[in-house]
Amino acid sequence: MPHPAPATGERIPVSILTGFLGAGKSTLLNRILRDPGLSDTMVIINEFGEVGIDNLLVETSGDSLVELSNGCLCCTVRGELVDTLAMMMDGIQTGKLKPVRRVVIETTGLADPAPVMQSVMGNPVIAQNYELDGVITVVDAVHGVATMERHGEAVKQVAVADTLVLSKLSLADAQQVAALKARLRELNPRARVVDGDSAEAGTAAIVSNGLYDPGSKIPDVNRWLHDELAQDDAHEHHDHGHSHGHDHDHHHEHGHHGHGHDVNRHGDSIRSFSIIHDTPIDPMAINLFVDLLRSAHGDKLLRMKAIVALSDNPEQPLVLHGVQSIFHPPQRLARWPEGSDRRTRMVLITQDLPEAFVSDLFAAFTGEPRIDRPDRAALEDNPLAVPGLRI
Repeated sequence: MPHPAPATGERIPVSILTGFLGAGKSTLLNRILRDPGLSDTMVIINEFGEVGIDNLLVETSGDSLVELSNGCLCCTVRGELVDTLAMMMDGIQTGKLKPVRRVVIETTGLADPAPVMQSVMGNPVIAQNYELDGVITVVDAVHGVATMERHGEAVKQVAVADTLVLSKLSLADAQQVAALKARLRELNPRARVVDGDSAEAGTAAIVSNGLYDPGSKIPDVNRWLHDELAQDDAHEHHDHGHSHGHDHDHHHEHGHHGHGHDVNRHGDSIRSFSIIHDTPIDPMAINLFVDLLRSAHGDKLLRMKAIVALSDNPEQPLVLHGVQSIFHPPQRLARWPEGSDRRTRMVLITQDLPEAFVSDLFAAFTGEPRIDRPDRAALEDNPLAVPGLRI
């Protein structure tokens, strides 16, 4: 049964769904949104990439789907998150939007969750109308330990969680699972741990965690949240560009100089870039491209998502999801999402793997010319030139 809508004056619960690249956040979100208990939920999705993919795949109505693209909630589009929540509440109070029972924020896999949490807990205006009802972190059972060793964001995602959902358990061996659970207990001994393949993981109960309590976490969590609050105060006094009245035309710093990443948060070795292909692709060509990329460079492929128009049946696109060398079985959709761009779109997030190399490899199998550092003036004229492709 759907939960009753919050009464007038009651705060709307906000659940944050996080987890590193390829852990399975969107898969979990699709599952829980089927539960009637999450009807009338506002979903806010953020992608670290120039071309939207998740917004085509999340199964919710257009009215309740907000995509914050071209950056991370933890950094450059964080101001947009506050604006979105404020505008949503204004719309509800003025009758322009129907009431919602809950907000679910799915962060990008590279997000440091502390700034996202602080946006809800530390902003006085937002805190009047919303309350943080827990953090759910999806952890890849195969790559989880190695990911936490390489990326501080993954450690924070685990440490702040109320619920840890373990994905891909069927692909992990007993030793990997034991090592992962030991590391999770070390970082967050009081979190609820749920098998991602279980029935429980597909219900609304996953996002109901109660009012967030930083005191129940390891001491670092309180420090991270206080650090973010101090940075907010500093940014406000120094007009760092996160005020509500700033000019949105500067793309929030992501994409400046052609980089699809934020070096302040994520390091210069990690970059996000996109490939768009106008004509349908031979199925054998895309298979060879993906097989070579994951077998020879899987350790550098943090994430790949794509929707591909195939030459054997352009009306039924192929969806690809991969992290490092592990790819989900390709899924053939019955049709393109209504109103969507029907060109092949591919988003890759890599570490120490140049985008020029990947685009050259793609061109070798598809016969298209290399996508090579388009300047901004040429973007509108060249259908293959995508913002964020310059090195």
